[in-house]
Amino acid sequence: MATTRTTFTLDESLAEQARRLGINVSAAARDGVASAVRAALAAGDRAAYERHPEQPDSIWAEVEAWGDE
Repeated sequence: MATTRTTFTLDESLAEQARRLGINVSAAARDGVASAVRAALAAGDRAAYERHPEQPDSIWAEVEAWGDE
């Protein structure tokens, strides 16, 4: 997987706590960004579904009948 370097700012006291606790800030940032991306994608999917919800399709009655034969 290709990676890219990025820079961000972090509250000084939070950075100190992370150092004291042995937290890998880069890994935590990657995890946080990945989580935020998943949440945004899910929210976008949900919003699209709410704009265009599924509708009953008449073909399902025929499809269900195929299994009865």
